[in-house]
Amino acid sequence: MDEERETLQRIVSTLVNKNDEIHNFIDMLNHTISNVQVNSSNAISELDEEFDGLYSVLHEMKGSMANTIQQEEARKIQALQDQLSQCSRALESSEELLELAVQSLDIKNPVELLEAARQIKDSVTVASAFRLSLKPKVSDSMTHMMVDFALEKRMLQAVKFLPVPKAPEIDVAACLVADNCITISWRMPEEDSRIDHFVLEYRKTNFDGLPRLKGEQHWELVDYIKATQYTLSGLRFDTKYMNLRVQACNKAVAGEYSDPVTLETKAFVFSLDSTSSHLNLKVEDTYVEWDPTGGKGQEKIKGKENKNRSNTASPKRSTNSPRASARGSRDRFAGESYTVLGDTAVESGQHYWEVRAQKDCKSYSVGVTYRNPGKFDQLGKTNSSWCIHINNWLQTTFSAKHNNKAKTLDIPVPDRIGVYCDFDGGQLSFYNASSKALLHTFRTKFTQPLLPGFMIWCGGLTVTTGLQVPSAVKTLQKSENGLGGSTSSLNNVA
Repeated sequence: MDEERETLQRIVSTLVNKNDEIHNFIDMLNHTISNVQVNSSNAISELDEEFDGLYSVLHEMKGSMANTIQQEEARKIQALQDQLSQCSRALESSEELLELAVQSLDIKNPVELLEAARQIKDSVTVASAFRLSLKPKVSDSMTHMMVDFALEKRMLQAVKFLPVPKAPEIDVAACLVADNCITISWRMPEEDSRIDHFVLEYRKTNFDGLPRLKGEQHWELVDYIKATQYTLSGLRFDTKYMNLRVQACNKAVAGEYSDPVTLETKAFVFSLDSTSSHLNLKVEDTYVEWDPTGGKGQEKIKGKENKNRSNTASPKRSTNSPRASARGSRDRFAGESYTVLGDTAVESGQHYWEVRAQKDCKSYSVGVTYRNPGKFDQLGKTNSSWCIHINNWLQTTFSAKHNNKAKTLDIPVPDRIGVYCDFDGGQLSFYNASSKALLHTFRTKFTQPLLPGFMIWCGGLTVTTGLQVPSAVKTLQKSENGLGGSTSSLNNVA
């Protein structure tokens, strides 16, 4: 009966998931239909604008060319009218001379006839009618002002929709997730010289499949990328995955987006567990501060009341959550063990987090410990905890501690300390978080889950989580592992 019930429960769960996927897909289809309608309307509006612009250019050209023809007409008519005026004046003078010559033919006196003939001859010699060119100065042809739009017509008739750039292809193998940055690379399926720029969109998600419509963050956009690679920097990987997609754009139109890719950006995220902290510590999520009054007020509470208080869960964490269960129900740290633990255990993999101490901090330790340390245990003083310790009281000392043994580190204390834990590889390393210079490495075989641990006296510590293992740290680890051998005299096999 139980087996059938379990089988039926699995079927129900499968159907619920499938129905959810179909609902999401239906929402995506409806959203796509809406986008098609909106984009179609936008395309028609842009087409109207393009043709209106073309009509405007043609109308302006027509007016300009018509004005040029009218100017040519006026020039020719003026030239012909000037010539016509000259001919009219010459004709009038010639007719007067002709009338005089005809009258002279009636003269009977030979002497008078000879004189008249001489005068008429002299007048004819200088007459303007005989100096005129009887050819129009300009042609009546206007063919040189004609236009032929045959080529342009063919070009206009050949006008088609601007070819849409093809969707880029994201090269997943060339994409890199490191140093809280994502470098994404892509290529075009075929060469396209008209590509002007690319647009990158990205968003965080908790799903490793295709992007989902419901419950997703909005796409963040990076525009006008000229190269086929881009690096998103300054990210905090507080979610496990990130969706990315790219589109190509020419001068007028954008192509389809590439198939989205989902890159894993998993990082170790934890907060400080206030239920584990010493009473003299004030804990707020990722910040812990020494509070000298914390213990005094609680010393008056009787044993039973104090015990009940120590088992009270933090209001920020449910006692049923995996993080809360990491601490169980053990008592708070007490005595001089001014310690607080992280609320999430390291059980496998490679992880990295950073710690910054206040400048006036007198003493603090940063490291890891197995679960359930004793309430009076101090980091580095047991065989189940490892740390580096900084003491700024009177004079500064910097040391690595494990199993109540200390090794002095003769190097400056950095402003920020990076902690790298390779659980499976049995390695715990500390770095200068700014320069990524190695401070110290413990090598051992971890046999139990590890909790980040922090001890503070007179001052405060800020913890930064959700960080990728920096590429510089990975490089140093490869180099260090290649050298072999041990890095610390405090190393042991637990």
